[in-house]
Amino acid sequence: MNPALLVLEDGRVFRGTPYGAEGETFGEMVFNTGMTGYQETLTDPSYARQIVAMTSPHIGNTGVNDEDPESGRIQVAGYVVREPARVASNWRATGSLGSALRDQGVVGIAIPGTRALTRHLRDKGAMRAAIFSGTAAVAPGEDALLERVRRSPSMEGADLARDVSTKERYVVRAKGTKRFTVAAVDLGIKAMTPYRMSERGCEVHVLPATSTAEDVLALDPDGVFFSNGPGDPAAAGYAVDALRGVLDAGTPFFGICFGNQIFGRALGLGTYKLRFGHRGINQPVQDRATGRVDVSAHNHGFAVDAPTDGPFDTPYGPAEVTHVNLNDGCVEGLRLLERPAFSVQYHPEAAAGPHDASGLFDRFRELMEGPR
Repeated sequence: MNPALLVLEDGRVFRGTPYGAEGETFGEMVFNTGMTGYQETLTDPSYARQIVAMTSPHIGNTGVNDEDPESGRIQVAGYVVREPARVASNWRATGSLGSALRDQGVVGIAIPGTRALTRHLRDKGAMRAAIFSGTAAVAPGEDALLERVRRSPSMEGADLARDVSTKERYVVRAKGTKRFTVAAVDLGIKAMTPYRMSERGCEVHVLPATSTAEDVLALDPDGVFFSNGPGDPAAAGYAVDALRGVLDAGTPFFGICFGNQIFGRALGLGTYKLRFGHRGINQPVQDRATGRVDVSAHNHGFAVDAPTDGPFDTPYGPAEVTHVNLNDGCVEGLRLLERPAFSVQYHPEAAAGPHDASGLFDRFRELMEGPR
């Protein structure tokens, strides 16, 4: 068996065997705590330029299928598992996960120490890393490989939304009777998100990440949506400018994940990089108004810096933090008090993940009904 190495920025090295394609890949080393949904994770554009380690020990048991992908390809930079399934067994499976990784050129590694890796990242934080397998793991020596990792780009300052976004606009038709037109700015959108809106009578026009406010408002939408996505929100000033134009127009707005961070920056707030990030389908989030706790799906490494002790002023009137994470207290939701605009930091589309937060799409629908 050919060798494989996972080399972390701080010098820690994990040895294993190749999984998927052989070669080399660089990215930010993160971990995902979900017990299910590996295909949705792999195809989520928010994971662009990230090497993802799965904390669930057995990966690939149900193979891959043509129904669960959240985008047109695998998006992760690299993949780390403990024990790849030897046989894919599921009535929907169209192939094995290992074959899908190889076919799409995704370099992975199987290591016996995914728990040790996760504990290391929980202590040291997310960091740059690389996987080297096959001949790439042999010739240069570990010191030379480590130096290459340390020269690789950081996630801070990375503008990745425009890289993963659709290049051409497309439309997701409403299921049944059309009631609303939604302009959705694709910052790394998951396929299930416009589908959830279409179930509620929305015809969703998905637009490229660099669309301007004029592009968005030209559709005369009943509501505007900003999606999840990868990278540093501080590097996506084009999206902030577009959203400010939407807010100026008073059009109902809903944002999730990266869209929440863009909303925060449009309100004049800052954003910052989390030490570990939140990635998985078991994050507890509390609605501060009702006290309700939702277990929710997350995939983000940045957060909004907003005061949580009451309403605060913005250029668009007073706003408040609506949701907080019960693990670390970070901001998980925002809303304007005098305009129809709100956002959350997590993923209510439930792909993969719990359905606790699906009512947020109903809330968006209610906002769009208001102006009518």
